Order: sequence, then C-alpha cells, then structure tokens
Amino acid sequence: MTQETPQARAVRVHVPATSANLGPGFDALGLAVTLYDDVDVEMADSGLSIEVTGEGEETARRGEQHLIAQTFRSAYALIGSLDDTGDSGDSAVPGLRIRCVNRIPHARGLGSSSAATVAGILAARALHPGGHRFTDDDVLALATRIEGHPDNVAPCLAGGLTIAWQADTGPRLTRLDVSPDVRPVALVPEWRLATERARGLLPKVVPHADAAANAGRAALLVAALTGRPELLLDATEDRLHQSYRRPAMPESVALVERLRGNGVAAVVSGAGPTVLALTFRDEVDSIAAEVGSSWHIHPLDVAPHGACVRPIDQ
Repeated sequence: MTQETPQARAVRVHVPATSANLGPGFDALGLAVTLYDDVDVEMADSGLSIEVTGEGEETARRGEQHLIAQTFRSAYALIGSLDDTGDSGDSAVPGLRIRCVNRIPHARGLGSSSAATVAGILAARALHPGGHRFTDDDVLALATRIEGHPDNVAPCLAGGLTIAWQADTGPRLTRLDVSPDVRPVALVPEWRLATERARGLLPKVVPHADAAANAGRAALLVAALTGRPELLLDATEDRLHQSYRRPAMPESVALVERLRGNGVAAVVSGAGPTVLALTFRDEVDSIAAEVGSSWHIHPLDVAPHGACVRPIDQ
C-alpha cells in the first residue's frame, strides 16, 4: 500500500479487487487483480453524505451502516486512541462526504467488502492528524478483525500474490510476484452469494488425506504462480471447500469442473459464485466458448500494487 500524507481534508483511495483461496489455499492465499473501486472521502463540518455509482449503488441508502462509513469512523477513533501523551487525541468525525465509483461486483467472491474495508481504514489514516502512528501492521490487523480473516485484505493492501497467516502477535502477510505468463480471467455470473451462506456449508472436520493433499497443492500453487505456470492445473486442485459449496452455487462448481476437464486451471473465486481461470495469455479466447451468455468474462491482469491513497485538491 502507498500513502501520501499532507494534511488534506479529502483523499481518494484506489483499491483493487481480490480473489482468495485460489483453489487449495483456503483462507491463506490471495491475488490482487486489475479491477478497481475509487473511493473519495472528504471531511465535512457535519452530517454524512454518500454517493455510489456503478456496482452496489443501493448501498448509498445505508447511511451510517455503510461499510466504508463504519470502517472510517472505527479506524479514526482507534488512531486517536494511540496518542502516547495519554490524551485520546482527535477521535470525533464531525461529518463525512463519501463518493464511490465501484467496479468490483458485490457479493460475487471478488473482495468487494475487503476493498471497502481497506478504503475506509486508509482514508482515516490519511485524514487523521495522527495517522502516522497507525502502521501498515495496524492496518492489516484492523482490516482482518473487521473482515474475519486476512486472505482478501492482504492482497488488497499489498498487491500481487499474498500468503497470509495468523501469528501470536496478529495477522501477517508476505507478498510475491506472479509470473507474467499468467493471466487471471474472472467469470462473473448475474447472481450473488453471501459469504456467510457459502461458509456455512463447510464441514467442521475433513478427512486427514484431504487436508494433506491440499497442503501439498497449496505449496505447489505458490511455485506455479511465481515461476512454473505449466503446473497450474495440478496446483489448483482442491478438496477442502469447493465441492462442499456446490449446493449454494451448482452452476459455478459445474463450470469449474468443465473448464478443468478442458485443461484450464479454474477455481471458485473466494466464496463464489465468480469463477477464476488462471490462464496462459493465449488461452483467454478459448474460454468464451465454454462459458455461455450467462457469465460476464473479465480478462484481467495481476495488480502489481495494492491500495493507494492520494490527496484530492480542493
């Protein structure tokens, strides 16, 4: 993530979509892709104004329950509490104007809620006079606490391919570059799926053999994405979550199986229902024939950078 911190009253956060799990890397691996939301946040004397264009326009009606507004206020208050003088610092937000241009589909498994969460936190850090006290580790910790797990927020913050884990001291991430031969293609359906419903279908225990197989494939997937893309089909095999989620998204799982049967490394993106195909650059056109008209095809690239913040001239 990058930040410029002159004491502005308004900032723009440019935040990428993400795909988590990538097959076997359940709750650990994530990929940032070149589909972005732009969020403008401006301090105001009073009130709350929210404008949303593009994806999720209906969320503007949520007012104080809007995820960006909630996250901004939580982060702003937390930053104020970090004043080492013992004073709580500036924690009150008199008013906000939030303008969103959204391109990340909502409730489709492409990290829209993580993007909103990250945007709210980074905007609060940039606009708070004590924002310098809030480290990148602090941002990751708060975003993970809000989201519940770090697999989407990590690539949203760092870009590229990320491995995220929970240490004794909190969530951590490491970032890796992806081979330029790999091109992600998002296959996005019209229907939505709540993450909570998809997670609710997962069993509490899985066979030891399945867990061991996934551990090996997740390790292989890191190697495949970073330098051995010819291994992607084997590396994206999953036994932990996708088949269990079939009742919530039968069309998505069927498409994954059909593409994989044709040699394409396809997985359910995050909690679904979007399907992500990790292709070589000359495979993109061949996918269209397998997909059908009910899916929107988005050829993308790996986003090399995570969310960035810049001041807006008033």
